[in-house]
Amino acid sequence: MIELLAGYGDQLALVDVAGVRRKINIGLLDEGPLEAGTWVIIHMGFALERVDAAGAEQAMGGLKLMGSGVDEDATAG
Repeated sequence: MIELLAGYGDQLALVDVAGVRRKINIGLLDEGPLEAGTWVIIHMGFALERVDAAGAEQAMGGLKLMGSGVDEDATAG
């Protein structure tokens, strides 16, 4: 997560997804406030779960195995 966005009932955050900044809804997370640098699992624009860097890497590995991960050729250059 990069930052919380003012307004919106404190439920929107700006995140970095493979170098692309996106707004996501964090209203489904129930473990207190988020801070910059927090890793989250996102699905359809909603943060579903907090994870650490290792958990995020594991999730990306799973997506790549399914063919839904970041296309490294498309992001290079």
